[in-house]
Amino acid sequence: MDDRTELFTIGQLSDRTGLTVRTIRFWSDEGLLPPTARSGGGYRLYDAAAVARLELLRTLRDLGVGLDDARRILDRQAGVTDVARAHVRALDAEIRTLRLRRAVLRSVVRRGSTTEELRLMHDLARLSARERQQIIDDFVAEVFIGVDPDSPAGGIASAMRCAVPADLPDNPTDEEVDAWVELAELVADPAFRQRTREMAVAGASGGDTPPEPMPDATPARDALAAGIAPDSPTAREVVDRIIDPALSAQDRVALADRMATFTDRRVERYWELVGVLNRRPPFPPMVPAVEWLIEALRATR
Repeated sequence: MDDRTELFTIGQLSDRTGLTVRTIRFWSDEGLLPPTARSGGGYRLYDAAAVARLELLRTLRDLGVGLDDARRILDRQAGVTDVARAHVRALDAEIRTLRLRRAVLRSVVRRGSTTEELRLMHDLARLSARERQQIIDDFVAEVFIGVDPDSPAGGIASAMRCAVPADLPDNPTDEEVDAWVELAELVADPAFRQRTREMAVAGASGGDTPPEPMPDATPARDALAAGIAPDSPTAREVVDRIIDPALSAQDRVALADRMATFTDRRVERYWELVGVLNRRPPFPPMVPAVEWLIEALRATR
């Protein structure tokens, strides 16, 4: 008997393909591998074409193709290319999810996270890009409500909304996962929202505008690094190198107050975290030096 007429039992198919009898019988019961004929005793028999169909079915299943899609391919109701393309997209999404979960677990180990932090990170990892963007949009909407979009504060609102990438990279670093978790915690903090709101309202008002940028903040940063006390005689010399020495004591205090209105470490931290998520080089913090200068201005009135 040649290959065209030879028939095989399920047991023989198992020996020939290495698949278990149970698997072959299940696929046959599901209609994925119809028997070619029946033996006198009622046993299912399969020809060479069925063997080829079985090999293709095994390949599809090994690649993760579901039974319904496999049936459509075997019955030529769908092209292999179309089904494969759909599964590539599904696998890409699954791989990305697994990478993100791995990064979250690494972060948990590194941070020694509490149960609450673990829950937060898990929830964030499950969010879609649109849901992550909504977190930032809600924060900006609350903080900048009523602020003229054409004002400087309105421009900051737009920047805060657009600067945060809605989604993490396909293979996020530990630092990026940490940054996103910290950013989500930050924008959810009522105290941070209130402080940012105060800055936004002050920036939008006509009578309270941010001071002009200092031409060179290096002296204040160097003084802070050197441990110079803001109320020391040496600090006054530093201040006089930064601002006009002729500025009155009253004007110095007013300048310090305006600077304090727009100085907050948490706001600067927001932009640091945004930089991490955008994979930009870190920038040296400015707020500590500005805080030192504010103290020095008030002390030298």
